[in-house]
Amino acid sequence: PGEDRARILAAGEAWGTPAPWRAIARAAGPVADFRLLATLDLKRDPAGDIAQVPEDSRIHRGILARTLWISAVATLLCLGLGYPVAWLIATAPGRAQPWLLGAVLLPFWTSLIVRTAAWMVLLQKEGIVNAALLGAGLVTEPLPLLMNRFAVLVAMVHILLPFMVLPILAVVREIDPRLARAAASLGAGRLRVFLRVLLPLSLPGIGAGCLLVFVQALGFYVTPALLGGPNDQMLAWLIGFHANRTVDWGMAAALSVLLLAAVAAVIALYGRLVGFEKIRTT
Repeated sequence: PGEDRARILAAGEAWGTPAPWRAIARAAGPVADFRLLATLDLKRDPAGDIAQVPEDSRIHRGILARTLWISAVATLLCLGLGYPVAWLIATAPGRAQPWLLGAVLLPFWTSLIVRTAAWMVLLQKEGIVNAALLGAGLVTEPLPLLMNRFAVLVAMVHILLPFMVLPILAVVREIDPRLARAAASLGAGRLRVFLRVLLPLSLPGIGAGCLLVFVQALGFYVTPALLGGPNDQMLAWLIGFHANRTVDWGMAAALSVLLLAAVAAVIALYGRLVGFEKIRTT
């Protein structure tokens, strides 16, 4: 009716433009995309087209890229440390193998929060690491080892390393040692034997370990929150921020969908490039 229209228009000039009415129409249905678009720093303009948000408001894509980067670096570090450890356990004498394997599994017997808190004690300015460096004369003042990317990666690698070692160990144990001796007898050096014989045979374990570590690293929350600074927080922290601080459950749910999509994309990419039939964990 004309009277209702006059009252609405009297409330503000913006009600006489299409923008607010289109926004209401987009949010009125059972399904709306404005939260999902916001997770990628996108929005719909007054015409209904998808556009980017102002540059000073773009934060979500940066945090997603940071999450993928930290997870990838942690995975590579776990691979670089885990492969030699798995090989050492597999080739160790029979009596030493249970002790070495127990040392790898030891973190499983301690809570994740306790392990993270232990790194806080070790890496703080008055912690054991700085005290040892000062006592040895290697530094003249305490190093800033806490509340940065270094602390986050160190703790993540410590927590995730067993998930890299165990799949590789399961595959390496099944490699016939006669293959390496046969390659050496044909004139191949140690490096060539490793690159052409041992490494290809251990790829199923490497693939399984990298997949396990990377997918778990994507969802890390406690470790970056306690050990990292503002520029080290990952997507899981942002989900918790919207769920607990701003109580914006819609945004938290949309970011959860984004994290789930990232995990699904990683798994699908692995299946396409490597193939799930090559995964070996036992």
